[in-house]
Amino acid sequence: MSTVRDRFWAWGHNAGSHNGLFNLPGPSRMTPVEGAFYLGVPNLIMVAFGGQPAPPFDAQAIVMRPLSRVVWSIIGDSSSSRHNVRTDLEEVVDLAGRFPNVVGGIMDDFFHPPDAAGRFSRRGPEELAGFRTALHHTNYHGGPHPLDLWVVVYTHELDWPVGAHLAQCDVVTLWTWKAKDLPALEANLAKLERLAPRQKRVLGCYMWDFGDNKPMPVDAMRRQCEQGLKWLHEGRIEGMIFLATCISDLEIEAVEWTRGWIAEVGGERLMRGTPPLHRPALDRH
Repeated sequence: MSTVRDRFWAWGHNAGSHNGLFNLPGPSRMTPVEGAFYLGVPNLIMVAFGGQPAPPFDAQAIVMRPLSRVVWSIIGDSSSSRHNVRTDLEEVVDLAGRFPNVVGGIMDDFFHPPDAAGRFSRRGPEELAGFRTALHHTNYHGGPHPLDLWVVVYTHELDWPVGAHLAQCDVVTLWTWKAKDLPALEANLAKLERLAPRQKRVLGCYMWDFGDNKPMPVDAMRRQCEQGLKWLHEGRIEGMIFLATCISDLEIEAVEWTRGWIAEVGGERLMRGTPPLHRPALDRH
């Protein structure tokens, strides 16, 4: 029977990615793998920030071999403008063929306010269907090694017409950009359940209030973590992500509280019947 820790993920960016940004208290030198081990979690979401890392990814993937599962960005954050032209889908599929702990590809900052043409996403549902097919058909040493298609959605985007996009994804990660909006987390998860009833849902937990460029209050950190743990046991979500590795060595109070909380609850056994994170959610073609 799996434990709560098995469902915990660290959100990783290259070391120093946030240096000088978001009013953080200092520069960070922590790498993604160091951040995962510092937080005490076995899984990593590796995401391009400002276009980095860029392919080839092998050197970083080698260091990640001790991790249980890795999800790699095929579309990075909004400042990764190279992904507005092309994705890293082919590179991630190739990586998974040689590194069996690579289990998915994620699209970060995928939705945006409508532009002049009315577009509000970085790719349309038809392209996402193609991404999903490519990921599901990945092979490892000649055998099937299907990958999941993950996407980021912020709570303030849940009222947008995103349903057709989410329907093409396997895993939807839910994020509350501003700490002051966390009291609405229960209502927002219910919205997501209605929007994406067949998809696996994972709760994203910021350890810094990036939306307002200030520390995440420990009480707010505690509430979102305890709520997420309850949902995990109930099967309403299938994992939790802690963001980000590139702030985890700054002695931020919410980070240190989270690290202690993970150590305290990580060994809890999941309730019998809690669905596994990588069960097939959609037809694998």
